[in-house]
Amino acid sequence: MTQRTGSADLPLHGGRVPKWLGDRMTRLGAVMCEAIIHHYGRDELLRRLAQPFWFQSFGAVMGMDWHSSGITTSVVGALKRGLTPLSRELGVHVCGGRGAHSRKTPHELAAIGERVGFDGDALATASRLVAKVDSAAVQDGFDLYLHGFIVTDDGRWVVVQQGMNGDSRVARRYHWLSEGLKSFVDQPHAAIEGQNQGEIINLTDRRAEASRSGQLDLLRTLGPDGIVREFAGLEAAPVPTPDQPLLPHLVMPAHHDVRESDVIMRRLHGNMVAAAERGPSDFSDLLLVPGVGARTVRALALVAEVVHGAPCRFSDPGRFSLAHGGKDRHPFPVPLKVYDETIGVLKSAVAKAKLGRDEELGALKRLDDQSRLVERYVTGPSLKEIVAWEFEQSHLLGGRSVYGWEPAHDPVRTESLKG
Repeated sequence: MTQRTGSADLPLHGGRVPKWLGDRMTRLGAVMCEAIIHHYGRDELLRRLAQPFWFQSFGAVMGMDWHSSGITTSVVGALKRGLTPLSRELGVHVCGGRGAHSRKTPHELAAIGERVGFDGDALATASRLVAKVDSAAVQDGFDLYLHGFIVTDDGRWVVVQQGMNGDSRVARRYHWLSEGLKSFVDQPHAAIEGQNQGEIINLTDRRAEASRSGQLDLLRTLGPDGIVREFAGLEAAPVPTPDQPLLPHLVMPAHHDVRESDVIMRRLHGNMVAAAERGPSDFSDLLLVPGVGARTVRALALVAEVVHGAPCRFSDPGRFSLAHGGKDRHPFPVPLKVYDETIGVLKSAVAKAKLGRDEELGALKRLDDQSRLVERYVTGPSLKEIVAWEFEQSHLLGGRSVYGWEPAHDPVRTESLKG
């Protein structure tokens, strides 16, 4: 049973993830997945990965450019590196990737299936079909170049794949989940929705059943040469199609900076106030670290929401970039001291939870609960003020970007941010 669960349109960006960030993404992504599995189980992790808004927020909280296509490649790669050593313990396996790695997916699935006991050949066929549907049966102008297949020991899976439209400089990400409908070729998508890139051919729509049957009949009766002759005599005419119900579809803006219009401020203020109120009681030992602890709890409030939040909480992925910044200094350089403490707190919490001691993971859950409680009435600084403060403190927090280490406070730059 297979269902397309949503899609995302993302501006294309070049560049590579620096090793200092990629290594941290690997550790943070893995430990967040461990926390989700501990609280909610493997199936819930798959459901979240299948949700385009959650996936984008997950990448943003890990320090990737909050709006760009690079989140897809980087998150899939980080999960493959981070979860593969834990696959026997967690029962979660990440296959595929970008380019040549995507073509290895069927072989990887067959090998894992032989080791853990599921039908790897059947899943390899599913992998090929999902890729074919989004590249051939649905022709929307995007050429696939990335295919990530995440599967559990019991054979449940999620696919995250991405295509590129070079003319419009936009990538489109497609999410599939192994529950829902019964056929890959007859209405596997609840809908297909996105910015208009011209006419779309969708042969998986149930209304196209006659077309699919007709194409097979033509092939049998006319052969390839006869079809070409018939096609040459036809005049193309646009055919209106009725509206389809909408899947979750994320469209990220072209601007690189995080703007107040990109963030639900009451939620951000709720995160900040919850960190200030819960932090001293739940993370007192952490707050003994001079100048770092309180800021780390603010990051943990956003990480806790990614672990525990409902799908409706991720309509503003840009907000989650306020946890650990971005590699290109948007909204601010990555504060490595904060990032490393976030990983340390989560690893400690998960390790203790495996021994039956859930106090620290419980503290993260209370942090998320408090955020939702107080966001209804709290107010706080503007986004420009928050970002300006981050730049002022960046050199103290180990601020780093692809441009290098952040220097000491520059009053001229801060004033321009405030303006």
